[in-house]
Amino acid sequence: MSIPPPSGPHQPYGPPEQPQGPYPQGPYPQGPSVPPPFPSPYGFPYGPYGGQAPVNGLAIGSLVLGILCFVPAVGLVLGLIALAQIRRKGERGKGMAIAGSVLSAVGLALWALMLSTGAASDFWDGFKGAARGDGSAFALDKGDCFDTPSGTLEGETFEAEKVPCAGAHDGEVFAVVTLPGGRYPGEDELSRTADDKCYALSDGYAMDTWGVPEDVDVYYFIPTPQSWRFGDRELTCLFGSTEKDGRLTGSLRGDATTLDADQVAFLTAVNAVDAVLYEEPQAHPDDDLAANQEWARDVRRVLGEQIAALRGHRWPDGAKKPVTELVGEMEDARAEWGRAAAAKDSDTYFTHYEKGYAYVDGPTTVTAREALGLDTTVPLYEDDSDSGGGSEDAGDLQV
Repeated sequence: MSIPPPSGPHQPYGPPEQPQGPYPQGPYPQGPSVPPPFPSPYGFPYGPYGGQAPVNGLAIGSLVLGILCFVPAVGLVLGLIALAQIRRKGERGKGMAIAGSVLSAVGLALWALMLSTGAASDFWDGFKGAARGDGSAFALDKGDCFDTPSGTLEGETFEAEKVPCAGAHDGEVFAVVTLPGGRYPGEDELSRTADDKCYALSDGYAMDTWGVPEDVDVYYFIPTPQSWRFGDRELTCLFGSTEKDGRLTGSLRGDATTLDADQVAFLTAVNAVDAVLYEEPQAHPDDDLAANQEWARDVRRVLGEQIAALRGHRWPDGAKKPVTELVGEMEDARAEWGRAAAAKDSDTYFTHYEKGYAYVDGPTTVTAREALGLDTTVPLYEDDSDSGGGSEDAGDLQV
């Protein structure tokens, strides 16, 4: 092995003196000369006793950050510091420091360009979307039809595949509601909000409620605590079948995008009346006559508003007479609801209540619908308006 230079005055470089053994030294080389304890002029630094100098850690960090291009400013600073340390200490890693500095400088320039053009915002939105699961249930928009892996809209789902509405599918989105920010409100509160919002919006998407199959009800996607942390603030309202393994076929959409102006005008009026009729108090008039009278006044008011709207619309020749006859029946019903609101007792109230309901979905309504090209199948109404999608399991679908 090589022997370090002796202490004392500076010794010239070259083969050191070797200790003499019992045999004379031959003319052969006695091993390599001891390299100097400072960097070689050829770029291969050595430490004492022939060991290589360590690689500069900042150079490694600069190269990594330069390749990732995530925080280029930090990578550039680390690269410059690393170059200074390498020159001063004789460490290795100059190539990595240079490469890291160059890559970081390029990355910094790209970031500046992205910020100036708005591309950074688009990138971040895409990043958050990917983290939340875009391309699955979160990517559904109004009018989309989809399938779920389980084939059901109950419980939890994390994926939803968009499919054509013309074929069989598990659900159809009819509204997307944006929620306010803040802390996660909890599953129960989100479900209550979804019930209020989604049921109110369903008639705006499928305006011809007579054309909605009896097994179809309202469901919804609500955010989970995990998706909420990533910025998910959307309630997704959708139609689905209440039948076991039931599926939808064809789109249920029937709004201004698919109906003509006459159909929209008619359905807007009759749906407004239906909406106020659905608000009938839970309490029986024998138990709370005042609450029922207040509701009867609301029905009378809404009927007056929609009678005026129907009269003010210019109907085609084929629909003018049927609609006019329907308006006449609505006027008679409005008078009966006014009498119900003024009733002195529950028996009198019920007498006018029944007369006020007599025109609803009657033959005149069917004739007017037929003249306008709308569905003429009178729906069957159930006493429990909260069945199907409004149940605890069916309506609340977490994603």
